[in-house]
Amino acid sequence: MLDLLEKQQKLTFNQWKVAGAATLGDMLDFFDFFLISFVLGYVVKNWHLTFGQSGAILLASGISAPFGSLFYGWLADKTGRRTALIAAVLNVSLATGAMAFTPEGAWQYLVACRFIVGFGVTGLYSVDITLMQEFSPASKRGWFTGVTTTLLPAGSLLAALLGYFVAPHIGWRGMVATGLAPALLCLYIRVFVPESPHWLLRKGRPEEARKSLAWALDTDPATIPLPTELPPTEKTRWIELFRYPRNIVAGCLTGLTQTGGVALALWLIALFVMVLNVTPQEASKLAIFVALAAIVGRAFCSWISDAWGRRASGVLCCVVSAGFMALAGLLHNVYVGTVSMFFVMILCQSFLGSGNYTIVGPYMGELWPARLRGSGMGLVYGVGNLGKFIGPAGLAWIAGSSNYVKPAATMAALVPGFMFFAYWYLIGAFAFWLIGAETRGRTIDEIDREMNALGTRRSEVVAAVCGILGAVLSVAVMPFAPLAMLISVGFTVILPTLGGVLMLACAAGVLYLALTTGGVVVVALGLITVALSTAAGIASLVTGRATPSTASGLADHAANVPAQ
Repeated sequence: MLDLLEKQQKLTFNQWKVAGAATLGDMLDFFDFFLISFVLGYVVKNWHLTFGQSGAILLASGISAPFGSLFYGWLADKTGRRTALIAAVLNVSLATGAMAFTPEGAWQYLVACRFIVGFGVTGLYSVDITLMQEFSPASKRGWFTGVTTTLLPAGSLLAALLGYFVAPHIGWRGMVATGLAPALLCLYIRVFVPESPHWLLRKGRPEEARKSLAWALDTDPATIPLPTELPPTEKTRWIELFRYPRNIVAGCLTGLTQTGGVALALWLIALFVMVLNVTPQEASKLAIFVALAAIVGRAFCSWISDAWGRRASGVLCCVVSAGFMALAGLLHNVYVGTVSMFFVMILCQSFLGSGNYTIVGPYMGELWPARLRGSGMGLVYGVGNLGKFIGPAGLAWIAGSSNYVKPAATMAALVPGFMFFAYWYLIGAFAFWLIGAETRGRTIDEIDREMNALGTRRSEVVAAVCGILGAVLSVAVMPFAPLAMLISVGFTVILPTLGGVLMLACAAGVLYLALTTGGVVVVALGLITVALSTAAGIASLVTGRATPSTASGLADHAANVPAQ
């Protein structure tokens, strides 16, 4: 029955309705980001907020984000994609609107609201990508799901327009009250978007699946034959995600490519002012061109995702983005005529660096069997969102700043800062090239069969999970430490013995750095990192010892990737 979807040559208007719901939902992320900046602009001085209080308001949503994506991903697998999407929309819009009722001076109330908002925002992206993938044929899945990410900046554009034209009349409370409007999206979903036919069929509801598929194909349900044999009804247990350590590593490492871009975004206006000697207003004007380059780049990357394949396009975007990022730092004082090479490199980097996530986002959802797609997407997207902490933290470390929210830009930190931004893309390239499987042109059923055939040892899971957690924490000890650690984590799933040795070497290096250069907090985080990386190294050595053939892991992986 679902073969009819795979044979589809042209998307129907109904499938674009699904895209509309997903895109509107994702725009909430950028809309919310602008709103909280607007609120702080009003209340910081009036409420006499300290830096720590302002930082708590800004960072609260990021703290809950990984847990929200995991929860809503699990909910999508358990109760359905449509139900989870409606719940996530209500989560975000009601919590945003509730900020309008903040008592004067009650910054703790704003922190609580932002914590709840963050819980829903990442859940939205995790669920709507999954929903779109299950309403699209394999031949169009990459660019179709990439559309939602391409139009994400429209959320900040909408908020900016409201801020310019409406805010002077309604104030900051009126602005956050507009956050209730997206709740109407739930009515849109209820009326126009049915449940995923893939999910319905796996839950033993073939008649509903047929109606949903017929709606998507814009045809009469009677023309679609019911399957002669139903797949067994599946129970969703998110703990099963840990049967797939390779997918966890590939998803997390590609997801963390946003780290450099997020850190650059925090620094961008200050950098233009400092490097180009322009006013903040002129810097904001230049930032418009950077944003436009990002939107065009996202559209381009959505296309090459299907045209070239996920791995090839992912490697290209990551490597070229890293190169332009590094060149921006190295050429910051170079001009060709009156044209700043720094600005040109930033524009070029924005094109593929931002566009990269239109490949990464859908790819993180494709790595999982259908019964776990929501949960898997939620897990790796949640880890990827840690980049919003790692980026500013590493940048503050390099700049020698105590401001971990928006560290001050300094000329001394310029080149190492841009190298820090760049290497996160190289980690993504490594994951695309050597760890992740190609998913272009492969149906959901084909991916299911391959995933279900996989088996794994507990030691592989320990190596993957402990290694990633340790690498994330290691940024507090030395901002470039995660580069070595995450590469080592990658080797634990392709060449376990080598990966184990590298992880133990990383543990020794982090221990030395923590004890010789850090304060109490850094030493404490360093010791936790050492414990996690040591556990990962030992577990990987156990895997390598039990698997004599792992020496040919790279060749086996390359042989198992289908030709495109």
